[in-house]
Amino acid sequence: MAIVRHLIVERQCFISKHQGRLKVLRGKETVAQAPLMHLESVLVTGSGVTLSSDAIAACCSGGIPIHFVDELGRAYGALYSSGLIGTIRTRREQLAAYHDQRALTIARALTSAKLQNQAGLLRYMAKYRKESAPESFVRLREAMTEILVHESRVARVGEGATHIDELREPLMLLEAHAAQHYWRGFATLLPEGIPWPGREGRGSRDAANSVINYAYGILYNEIERAILLAGLDPYAGFVHADRPGKYSLVLDMVEPFRQPVADRAILNFLGKGGAIEQDEKGWLSEGTRKELAERVLERLDRPVRHDDKHLPLRHLIQQQARSLATFVRGERGTFDPYAARW
Repeated sequence: MAIVRHLIVERQCFISKHQGRLKVLRGKETVAQAPLMHLESVLVTGSGVTLSSDAIAACCSGGIPIHFVDELGRAYGALYSSGLIGTIRTRREQLAAYHDQRALTIARALTSAKLQNQAGLLRYMAKYRKESAPESFVRLREAMTEILVHESRVARVGEGATHIDELREPLMLLEAHAAQHYWRGFATLLPEGIPWPGREGRGSRDAANSVINYAYGILYNEIERAILLAGLDPYAGFVHADRPGKYSLVLDMVEPFRQPVADRAILNFLGKGGAIEQDEKGWLSEGTRKELAERVLERLDRPVRHDDKHLPLRHLIQQQARSLATFVRGERGTFDPYAARW
């Protein structure tokens, strides 16, 4: 039996535990099997999926998260072991940090890393187009330069702010201006025939934004898992404001990883001839969702160089969450989110 580390389950399936493995059935047909000893995560991507209590218990006892995303890539739930939320000291310090200088340091660091990675991805993609597509090369380099100009202003934006509520608006405005340049450059990388209406978030039904939102939904699950394992509260963020049901810290911590994980996976998918198939409602087809999910999960397992080591991006996400936890607890003096080497 093949080793399956990340099990993707589509619509109208039943997941059961059978002889030390998860077994996925559609009707009477076995569509997948995954030995529990190798399994690291389960991703449920469609409707009508049912799970046996034995399968849930086996995953929880084995520390295997079960993530749920809908047809638009919206992460709407996850199952974890209850032991993951048993820590309290880290959460107390996380909540206290919101009211002092630690929050400003965290917000600036995350924004700086995000802009560095946006510029880095455009720089990386531009270098392969200098001879073959000089016009695209120029547009990508111009966008990259503008983003780096904005990144250089992160340390000074909101000067004089003593509380995160005073810094949030000018910081997010700077981030939004940089994003305009990033998405203009990203559009240059899309294959001909895929229109770009501009960046649109959840609920968008055009092809390009649909794959972006779907890939981001998968990444959100990985970020949330890392946050919980680090003993942090996924709903208590710093850059993103509080709102009932909004996992603000997930939205904060995902920022440095959008480009190295999701956007790279999307460009790889499209660059290798991946087709974006949609139904009459604008939802991605089951085949497109499955292939895109596989690309994102593969990217998470891709080793990258960081601090003179080669580590999978999945491990760097966990490392960043633990770094934040130790920072808010006062066990380290700096918080340095992931800035990729492109």
